[in-house]
Amino acid sequence: MSPRTTFEQELAALRENMISMGRGIEQAFDTLLAAIAVNDTKQLEEIQNNDRKINEMERKIEAECLSLITRQQPVLASDLRLVSSVMKAVSDMERIGDHAADIAEVAMRLDGINYKEYAKSMPLMLEETRKILCDAVELFLTRDKEKAREFYKRDDQIDDLFNAVKEEIVVCLKDGKKDKDACVDLLMVAKYLERIGDHSVNISEWEVFKETGTVKDYRIL
Repeated sequence: MSPRTTFEQELAALRENMISMGRGIEQAFDTLLAAIAVNDTKQLEEIQNNDRKINEMERKIEAECLSLITRQQPVLASDLRLVSSVMKAVSDMERIGDHAADIAEVAMRLDGINYKEYAKSMPLMLEETRKILCDAVELFLTRDKEKAREFYKRDDQIDDLFNAVKEEIVVCLKDGKKDKDACVDLLMVAKYLERIGDHSVNISEWEVFKETGTVKDYRIL
């Protein structure tokens, strides 16, 4: 078997593992939203426990990437970009998994309160974060560089929703009619969602790098 054939086989295995991690992240967030909706504490606990699996997947994929670089020594710039972008993207995916687990932990403390009664924009922020996350994973896995180029604009909506939630919670605190600890916890949830939006945009930027060698219009490779 030629070195190139071996390299392409290992790239194919890497891609399959990347798909598994991406789908795992999407499923974790879908499960999180469903658990929050009905205050399913068992599911919320499972999301926190499953974060270890996501961490393990990240380490496995990173090890595969390093193995490809050190053993196969890719000579084509496109190959090196592919491996490098995967290493970067899985790091962002792992952070998204961490934030999902963080939200699950806070949701257990909130114990089924109606988020909308504290911040009417929170349900929309949860849903829009789910969309931006899933779309970022999809465009990376399908290598859609055209959508990836414009993806950064999607983060503006998440930022606007974060600011709206923040303002609504400030009003709650000033009125003094709602539980103050719950207000603080909901603000933490909003911040985690905002960070998930940031990491989703990062994933799209690594897709652009994978295809073009540029990040934020700077040529790297």
